Amino acid sequence: MFDQVFMQNAFIAGTVISIVAGIVGTFVVARSYNFLSHSLSEIAFAGAAFGFFIGWPPLLGMVIFTILAALSIGGLENAKVRQDNVTSAVSAFAIALGILFLALGHTANSAATGILFGSVLGISHTDLLILAGMALGVFIVIFLFYKPLRLLAFDEAGLLLSRGKKTWLKILFLVVMALSVAISSQLVGSLLIFVLVTLPAASARYYQGSVGRLMTLSVFFALFGTWTGLVLAYVTNLPTSAFIAGIEVLIYLLSIWLAKE
Repeated sequence: MFDQVFMQNAFIAGTVISIVAGIVGTFVVARSYNFLSHSLSEIAFAGAAFGFFIGWPPLLGMVIFTILAALSIGGLENAKVRQDNVTSAVSAFAIALGILFLALGHTANSAATGILFGSVLGISHTDLLILAGMALGVFIVIFLFYKPLRLLAFDEAGLLLSRGKKTWLKILFLVVMALSVAISSQLVGSLLIFVLVTLPAASARYYQGSVGRLMTLSVFFALFGTWTGLVLAYVTNLPTSAFIAGIEVLIYLLSIWLAKE
């Protein structure tokens, strides 16, 4: 299996994506941004379709759309209008735009399927370099701002910052979250991004512990689902994203059951 170049690329990409999703997902779940991550996955679909329509790389379209959407929706966090209602409306509009862009661009069915369900087994060396560069950017931001981001996610009331600094910190986190969604789409597709970004971290929370332990468990669960899913996809010649989603759901349900024991 590992003699195949495409499987080598897939495992490298899957490993990088899982680490990003596991770390960022810990903050996402702590801030209860699960629904927002699901909505961003639908917005990523529109971004990728837009990229195909105008001849851009789909990943670039995803990055632009998800960052703009995350900042726009996040800006309504303190507004009088309910954020979840606005998020739902934006998500529905994004799906409609995605379908429209695919139709206008006469996008092939295989390309559309890749957007929706991921195409990690077909990832190229160039795609891998782009993915690694984006992931490195996420890691650098988290490393430099780890303490304030940790407080923002787990103890916002104790975050002794001015209102302006706190706002910029939220914006920074939303950008990191948007990048993570775009990165994760390469593995599980736009429809199942929330599975990798939220479920491993949600499963880890049932085992309690420090923030560092939560991150470690979250990354472990993401890696286990990804690596196992890639092996099963290679053996069965079935979609990788289906196996990853199924494994992560099983881990989550098992975590709930163990927590009740």
